[in-house]
Amino acid sequence: MINATLFDGKVLLITGGTGSFGNAVLRRFLKSNLREIRILSRDEKKQDDLRKYYNDPKLKFYIGDVRDYQSVLNAVRGVDYIYHAAALKQVPSCEFYPLEAVKTNVLGTENVLEAAINCAVKRVVCLSTDKAVYPINAMGISKAMMEKVIVAKSRGSESTIITATRYGNVMASRGSVIPLFVDQIRAGREITITDPSMTRFMMTLDDAVDLVLYAFQHGTPGDIFVQKAPAATIQTLAKALIELLDKPEHEIRVIGTRHGEKLYEALLSREEMVAAQDLGGYYRVPPDLRDLNYGKFVEQGELKISAAIDYNSHNTIRLDVEEMKALLMKLSFMQALVRGEYVLPEA
Repeated sequence: MINATLFDGKVLLITGGTGSFGNAVLRRFLKSNLREIRILSRDEKKQDDLRKYYNDPKLKFYIGDVRDYQSVLNAVRGVDYIYHAAALKQVPSCEFYPLEAVKTNVLGTENVLEAAINCAVKRVVCLSTDKAVYPINAMGISKAMMEKVIVAKSRGSESTIITATRYGNVMASRGSVIPLFVDQIRAGREITITDPSMTRFMMTLDDAVDLVLYAFQHGTPGDIFVQKAPAATIQTLAKALIELLDKPEHEIRVIGTRHGEKLYEALLSREEMVAAQDLGGYYRVPPDLRDLNYGKFVEQGELKISAAIDYNSHNTIRLDVEEMKALLMKLSFMQALVRGEYVLPEA
């Protein structure tokens, strides 16, 4: 539930509000008592679509780019809370254009946080990803650097509370594997999977928004929040979709791991697990807010880390085909497909 006393009469800015995460957060917050919701993004067509779809006077639209500090500042003035979802998130495009990922994911976040601090915004929640943990690709590296920017800004921010949420795979979001598999099944083409034993965390968009709300209500400066989530192999996911769409003989072809892909993803590193606070359905990772005078840690070290294990999609709860089908059926996208209707992905 949204804490009415926290949001009542306030102004929220969503960067990247026309994307999958931003749009999901927008839908939930439209039900709150916020006085105004601002959307900052580059895509005027998507903004126009949102304006017409919701037709809500509470919504205000700002054309701009997080790479440009002045356009961010224009949108931030008078804002109480920010959800920062604007990002380059596709692994292949970031791999080929890594500096573009840096400009948006790292420097863009710096712009948002600097504007938030200068305008005395109360709280900022930033979107991160499991690919930021032990990163091997440009997208993950840029998000890991983004998290470092968040912690660094938290050290010098007295009035603005800056936190982050870290996600695994969000099911049926735009550009994700579920819509791809569905399109392949509907077109009669073989499903192409990279590695049958590859695992990924499985979260619904509702789960993702719940995590945002939790961070807004409970975050302290520099915190990273992670929601505990089940995982499934890519083969299990493909079989679940084939059964739900009643195509039992549909062919699956293994094409091999793509450039920049991992066999499994981690939501918390073993170093973070040592410090993480278990909150039941969530983990809270407190920031390292030491200054440069931390010689004792260099000299003495930390014995616990060598005995810790990370929290990853191989060692979390593993879904079988039936459990995966049940989770998929929580999605309106899948419910419509099973009824024989085709709709666009969740957001």
